[in-house]
Amino acid sequence: MHSEHPATVSEVIERGAVQLRAAGVIKPKREANRLWAWMGRITPGDAWLTRERGAERDQAAAFEVAIARRAGGEPLMYVLGTAGFRNLELRSDRRALIPRPETEGLVELALAQRRTGRVLDIGTGCGCVALALAQEGGFDEVIGADISVEALELARENAALTGLPVRFVESDLGRGLPDSAFDLVVSNPPYLTDSEYHALPQSVKAWEPRLALAGGAAGLDATRGVVEQGIRLLAPGGYLVMELDCTRGAQSAALADAAGFQSVKVWDDLFGRPRYLTARQGLSE
Repeated sequence: MHSEHPATVSEVIERGAVQLRAAGVIKPKREANRLWAWMGRITPGDAWLTRERGAERDQAAAFEVAIARRAGGEPLMYVLGTAGFRNLELRSDRRALIPRPETEGLVELALAQRRTGRVLDIGTGCGCVALALAQEGGFDEVIGADISVEALELARENAALTGLPVRFVESDLGRGLPDSAFDLVVSNPPYLTDSEYHALPQSVKAWEPRLALAGGAAGLDATRGVVEQGIRLLAPGGYLVMELDCTRGAQSAALADAAGFQSVKVWDDLFGRPRYLTARQGLSE
């Protein structure tokens, strides 16, 4: 009696891809290959090069669990437990929003306004923006603030993981922090309307925290709060840099004007959509 021939890496990955395809995943083979590589702590390229080898039983079992999670709708970055952001590799789980490529542009624009002094990241989530600014800028101090205790736990884990000197504090949109204390305030606030939030696909709505996505009936509650606190928190000459919903650029700019900011400007992202706002705290007389 012959023992059953062990499945090859290629066969295991293909079975995973079939399961992902049946679940409606758009690029099932690519994701299955990436999940296999992550389980083995190798690159996707190495996974491909070793595809004809026999699959180790423990890795295959862990892979099957990961495939089931992904097929059940859990976002890939949560299954992997990690997300790339600019030059950083950060922990990612349900405690905070998954970092988006558009938010990398927020960091770029913020650094174009200020690279020194003290900076505050309002709604820091997993800490990606604050940590990137600490890594790439020459700031004296970087603080990340969030109302979510769970998100702050994740952000502190990412600070420990990266070794970057960012202090994380609990605060609702910067409330309770001192006046005129910062040279730069950045924020990627929740900016979806309630109806837009409810229309999100389940792959987002069922997994990522509502607190980080929904911005009230008009989608501007958090944006208004950041603007109102930002004018107070910034030292004269300091800058507010904020990510926006691309359909509410003009409304967001009007809020900044009404709060007393100067040099208010809305900037396009790489796809030509109005995505970011910059505004300057007026210089003292």
